[in-house]
Amino acid sequence: MCRLCALVSSDYFSPMENILALETMKEGHDGSGLGLILRDLGGQFEDLKEYPILSAITTDKGYYDLDDYMVAQGFRTKYMWEPKLQLKPGMHIQRHDRYIVKAFDYPEAYHEKSEAEKHALLTHTRLALRAMGEADNQSIVVFSFWPDVVTLKEVGDPLEVGEFFGLDTKPIPAKIVFAQGRQNTNYAINLYACHPFFLQGIFTMTNGENTAFVPIKEYLMGRGNPAYVGYNSDSEVFAHILHYTRRKLGYPLKYYKDVITPLKTEEMERRPDRSALQLMKRSLRMLTIDGPNCVIGCDSDGTVFMTQDAKKLRPGVVGGVKGKVGLMSEVCGLTSAVPDRDVNNDAFPMKYDLVSIRPGAEEIEIWNQLDGSTTTIGLA
Repeated sequence: MCRLCALVSSDYFSPMENILALETMKEGHDGSGLGLILRDLGGQFEDLKEYPILSAITTDKGYYDLDDYMVAQGFRTKYMWEPKLQLKPGMHIQRHDRYIVKAFDYPEAYHEKSEAEKHALLTHTRLALRAMGEADNQSIVVFSFWPDVVTLKEVGDPLEVGEFFGLDTKPIPAKIVFAQGRQNTNYAINLYACHPFFLQGIFTMTNGENTAFVPIKEYLMGRGNPAYVGYNSDSEVFAHILHYTRRKLGYPLKYYKDVITPLKTEEMERRPDRSALQLMKRSLRMLTIDGPNCVIGCDSDGTVFMTQDAKKLRPGVVGGVKGKVGLMSEVCGLTSAVPDRDVNNDAFPMKYDLVSIRPGAEEIEIWNQLDGSTTTIGLA
């Protein structure tokens, strides 16, 4: 199993808090990789929230190819974060040539364009850069290109990777941070297979195995969206299902749960919206997952959630204090990140639950799929 750690805070904090929480859960990951996504950024990025940030790894040649492409497209650099790399003796990390975290101004022709047109440009640019790198033996590996989002990934023990990037001395502060410590079980170690997975402001990470991967992948690839590509991990489809549910179909977040784990026909009778559920189950049945899986995701508005598949064979806990909430694979990780919380308020999502935390982390909401009710846990 992998180990997951998401933190939501009203104040900026260092991603090392997530990494240290992963360290307490180390028996559940084998040190084969760390993936980080940071959203709602502070520090030098706090005044750059409207500008897209490119997160990538390149060879030296790929760096110049990428730079030439961005200049030709009209992008101009606003700010570049340069990690203070520390490759210490004993670290088992194969350093890449270049690590890029760079904020760009939009091409001049896009300054007055709509948000939708800007989003399309960012997605097209990311996919073009990815294709360039894949055509040249992974000379460019691009993780995200989006405003107010930074993605860092590398192969190695999470604590070592955090120190390698210098996050213990020069972190990028954020209010939402996702971290995954990987256990390499089914696939070759590939940076594109490392969680979390990102698409147009939406991202997810998963502990488990998606045995319905192939039909889900084929269904998504048939939707005509060029961004539904890659699938180096069976868990990447969770992010794309969330994107399809929220951005394409325009469904409320709670219906993400109904899409991936639809109720049985007799169970739907308790829901006032059962007619909609029946229609969704028929039309979107190819998106039904078959775990076991624990999914932690972030919606486009910054709402962070945890949900389980219908088997509920993966651990998951949510808890915190007012202004700081953690979503973890294990209680020990949550205790590491939020030690002063009231443990009586901890939530352990079961197979019908979708637990969510809105930006600011004021309270925990538990939505029950079976009857459509919501329970709110106030935090002190």
